[in-house]
Amino acid sequence: RGCDGSVLLDSANKTAEKDAQPNQTLRGFGFVERVKAAVEKACPDTVSCADVLALIARDAVWLSKGPFWEVPLGRRDGSVSISNETDALPPPTANFTVLTQLFAAVNLDAKDLVVLSAGHTIGTSHCFSFSDRLYNFTGMENPSDIDPTLEPQYMMRLKSKCASLNDNTTLVEMDPGSFKTFDTDYFKLVSKRRGLFHSDGALLTDPFTRAYVQRHATGAFKDEFFADFAASMIKMGNANPLTGGQGEIRKKCSVVNH
Repeated sequence: RGCDGSVLLDSANKTAEKDAQPNQTLRGFGFVERVKAAVEKACPDTVSCADVLALIARDAVWLSKGPFWEVPLGRRDGSVSISNETDALPPPTANFTVLTQLFAAVNLDAKDLVVLSAGHTIGTSHCFSFSDRLYNFTGMENPSDIDPTLEPQYMMRLKSKCASLNDNTTLVEMDPGSFKTFDTDYFKLVSKRRGLFHSDGALLTDPFTRAYVQRHATGAFKDEFFADFAASMIKMGNANPLTGGQGEIRKKCSVVNH
């Protein structure tokens, strides 16, 4: 629905966005509540959960040695959260065509796609988000059914961490070696066919995004990438927000006001 804080809402019967398959591994909800409580204490009924989330995202990037940007504020919080609406989220298994369609639906273009994908320079992923590339690429479910676009040595390393399609617990670094540092190493990995997700590898299948990956794989244009990332985050943060008299300012991020 856009940037309205809907992913933070709880539902008694587990039908909210946070209960949907793509969001079941999200963490940090308690942290968001602690930040929100501190903000409420300082200035009650003023800063929405949607704005808090946008600010936390910026601070997380900056504290990981990434860029800093001014976050446009004034979003209001929505009251609707429906699990099957997460179908609009770009899945890690998507090809370039699907990715561009899903990004275009929220007014983001191919440049935003390649720039924001580099958010994978920080953090970890569960095996199930990419294990089809290792064991079930065409649906045959055997160890030889591999994604031919994945670099073979990297594939062997991933297979040693993710032993089967049924591994639901193992975490793998998305940017091995610097997964806590926001840098251009992501592009270096993708250019060597070592992007973790199918969606990372898909950036090499389009001339424009491939050229962007290759330019920034050199590491020589960090300031340019940082500026691009800040611009794309601002653009994404402007996706269908509620403003003015729409929505509300939630008191607690997990529940609507009563």
